[in-house]
Amino acid sequence: MTIMDTGWIDIGALDDVPRQGARIVRTPSGCIAVFRTADDRVFAIDDRCPHKGGPLSQGIVHGASVTCPLHNWVISLESGTAEGADEGSVACFRVKVEDGRIHLAASAIAFAVGDTSAT
Repeated sequence: MTIMDTGWIDIGALDDVPRQGARIVRTPSGCIAVFRTADDRVFAIDDRCPHKGGPLSQGIVHGASVTCPLHNWVISLESGTAEGADEGSVACFRVKVEDGRIHLAASAIAFAVGDTSAT
C-alpha cells in the first residue's frame, strides 16, 4: 500500500481482486472491503454488514450488490444501502482504477480511524 501525494492510496493491482470477489484493506479501526464486479467496476465499502456486522467481503457479488454471508442481506455497492425490505447502510469510499492499479481515497483511512467528516 503506497500513499501518493494526490490524496490517493495505491492498494494493489486490479488483477489481485477476482471478478465478483473482494479483498480487504485493514485500518486501525476496522476493514474496508474492496469489490470487483463481473464488468470490472470497483467499489469500496465498510466491511461490516449493518444488520449483524457480518463480513461483506466474504459475501456473494452480483451486479453492483453484495449479499452478506450471515443473513442474506443485500447491500448496494454503489450507495452502501440495504436493498429490498431491509434497512440500514454502510459507509462508501471513493476508489478508482488507473493503469491497472486500484487507488483508495486517503480520506477513507481518515474516516476509518474516526474522522467522520473525511468522506
